[in-house]
Amino acid sequence: MKKINYTMIVAGVLMLIFASCENVTSKVEKQLNQLNNKTKQMDSVINTEMNKIKKLDSVINLEDLKVQKLDSLVEKTSSKLDSIWKKLK
Repeated sequence: MKKINYTMIVAGVLMLIFASCENVTSKVEKQLNQLNNKTKQMDSVINTEMNKIKKLDSVINLEDLKVQKLDSLVEKTSSKLDSIWKKLK
């Protein structure tokens, strides 16, 4: 009779352990899913911001080209004016 009682107790304890493990597993899976969703959202935000940075970089490069062209034009004009000024002296 004692063997049956010990067997029943062991079986009951094992059932409780498995039930609690299932509950913990469920909670862990839920937390991992939430973490995964947050990661995807953050990745989306980062990609959006990187696209903005690329666009801004492109605009900066275009403006730099404009400045270079203006600088070249100013140099040419300055050179011509210097030349004319020297001739007039």
